[in-house]
Amino acid sequence: MSAEPIKRSLARNAAAAIHSAFDDYHSEFKAIARRAQDRFERREWAAWQEDAIERLGLREQVIQRLVTGLRVMLGEQASSYYLWAAIKDAYARLINQRRDVEIAETFYNSVTRRILTTVGVEADLEFVWFGATTIPTGDTPIVRVYSQISTIAGMIKAILRDYAFAVPYQDIDGDAQRVAQVMEGYLRSYWDTPDFDTVEMVKSVFYRNKGAYLVGRVRKRNRVIPIILPLLNTDAGIIVDAALFSEEEASVVFSFTRSYFHVEADIPGDLVGFLKSILPLKPVAELYIAIGYNKHGKTERYRALYRHLNNSNDKFEIARGARGMVMTVFTLPSYDMVFKIIKDRFAYPKTSTRAQVMDRYKLVFKHDRVGRMVDAQEFEGLSFSRDRFAPELLQELQEVAANTVTVTEGEVIIKHLYTERRLYPLDLYIKEMNLEKAKEAVIDYGHAITDLAAANIFPGDLFIKNFGVTRHGRVVFYDYDELCLLTDCNFRAMPVSSTYEDELSDQPWFSVAENDIFPEEFRKFLWFPAPLRKVMEEHHSQLFTVDFWRGLQARTGAGEILDFFPYAKEQRFRQEERD
Repeated sequence: MSAEPIKRSLARNAAAAIHSAFDDYHSEFKAIARRAQDRFERREWAAWQEDAIERLGLREQVIQRLVTGLRVMLGEQASSYYLWAAIKDAYARLINQRRDVEIAETFYNSVTRRILTTVGVEADLEFVWFGATTIPTGDTPIVRVYSQISTIAGMIKAILRDYAFAVPYQDIDGDAQRVAQVMEGYLRSYWDTPDFDTVEMVKSVFYRNKGAYLVGRVRKRNRVIPIILPLLNTDAGIIVDAALFSEEEASVVFSFTRSYFHVEADIPGDLVGFLKSILPLKPVAELYIAIGYNKHGKTERYRALYRHLNNSNDKFEIARGARGMVMTVFTLPSYDMVFKIIKDRFAYPKTSTRAQVMDRYKLVFKHDRVGRMVDAQEFEGLSFSRDRFAPELLQELQEVAANTVTVTEGEVIIKHLYTERRLYPLDLYIKEMNLEKAKEAVIDYGHAITDLAAANIFPGDLFIKNFGVTRHGRVVFYDYDELCLLTDCNFRAMPVSSTYEDELSDQPWFSVAENDIFPEEFRKFLWFPAPLRKVMEEHHSQLFTVDFWRGLQARTGAGEILDFFPYAKEQRFRQEERD
C-alpha cells in the first residue's frame, strides 16, 4: 500500500477517534444537565454543586485521554501538519449533520492546539470562521407557545402546569395571580397596553444552585420582552419566587458574575438564538458560557475580538485604574473587555507564586460566583499585530512580562492571558460619580464582601481598586491573586498591648500566622472620603467584627449553603421569605 492511502486511512481513524470522544463527552455533559431536575426536586444542593464541578472538569478529562491515545495512534506523524489537514477534512464529514456542530468543531480545535501547540490561528488545521456569527432566531421546536385564552392568570397557570415536578406547587393559583399582576403592570408601562400575542416558553428548565428558572418571551407582533419565573423548592412545596420581565432583569439572571446553568439543550445554537432574542446586548459568547459551553464561548469571544480588530483602528492600551502588583492589565478602548497577564515577578509585599495565582483563578472558575465575581476566560498561544499596541503598553509588557509575551518586528505573541468583561474600577467610580451614586456603590461594596463571605470566599485584599461596578450598578470583585476560602482563615481580635512601647512599635509585637486576619484593621483598607466612611460604618459595621466572620465560618463549615438571588429582595412574592 502506498503512503497516500495509508495517510488517508490514518486520518479517517484519527477523525473517528476524535468524533467518538466528542460524542462521549457531550453525552455525559447532557446527562449531568438532566440530573439537575432530580437535584432540585430532592433539594440536594450540595450534590448539585458537585455535579457542577464534575461538568466543568469533564471536557478536560476527555481531551487528556484522547490526546494520549492519538499520540500513540499517530506515532511519529503526530505533529504532521499535512496529516492533520487530512484529519480535519475527515472529521468535517463526520460532524456536518450534527445539531451541535459548532460545539464539535471547538472540541476538535482544542485537540489540535493541544498536540500541535498552535500559536495564533492555523486555518488549514482548525475550524475557523471570522465572519459574522449567524445564530437561529429562536423560532424552533424548543419552545411551547401560549396565548391568552381568558385571563393572564389562567395562561400563567397553564404554563406552570406544563412544568410538572415530583414536588407539587404550594399555591399554583396564587402564584399565577401574582405573576399576572406583575406582567400586566409591566406591559402597561412598557407597551402602554396589557395586550400581547403569545408567550413562548423554552421547554427545558434552567437550573442553578437552589433555583429553577422558567425562561421565555412575550411577543407582540415583531416586539418581544423576556419572561423569567424563578422557582424555589420549599418545605411546603414549589413556589414562584418572583416574575421578571425587563431586559435588565434578564441580563442579571444570565450575568457573567454567576455560575453556569444546567439546562438540556439538544441544539445549543437554537437555545442561544432564543436567549439572544431577549438579551440583544449580551454577547453570543456569554450566552454559550451561561448554559455551560464555556469553551465554545471562548471560541466565540476570540472570533468576536478578531472581527472587531478588523473593523477598528484603535490600539490596545494600559487599562484605567491602579496598577496591580501581580497582573498587568490592558484593554482596547472600543471593546468591552480587559486582558490580564501575570507578571514575571511580583513586587513586595506580594509573596504569591505564578502557580498559586493560576490556582486561584481555577478556584473562581469552579466556585459559585454568587453574582460577585467576574468570570475569567483563559487563553494560550495568541498572536496580535504589533501595530495595534500603544508604545507605552509594549514597553510595560516587555519590562514586566517578558516570559509570557514575545514582541517581534510585526507580532505580539502572548503565551497565556485571562480575559474579563471590562468594569468601572470602584476607586475611580467613587471619585468620578456624584455623591449619591458613590454612596450606593459603597453600600453595595459592603454587600459584595458579605455575599462572598457567605459563599465561603474571602477576597484577601479588600482595597477598593480590586472591585468594579457593572453597567447595572452592581459591585463585583475581580482581582483574585490574594483570594482564599473563608474556612481557611483565622479571624482574630487585636490583642491589647501591655506596654507603651508596644503601641509605638512599627512591627506587630504579637505573633501573626499567615492566615491570621484582624477585621478591626479592615477600616485601613477602605480609603473612602469621610462622608463615605460614615456610610460604610452605618450600613456594614459588622464587617469590622470578629463575631461576624466567625459566624459565617461556622455556617459554611457546617455545610450550610446560603441563598443568593439574581433579583432584588423587593421583587420576591412572599414577605416571610424575605425576612
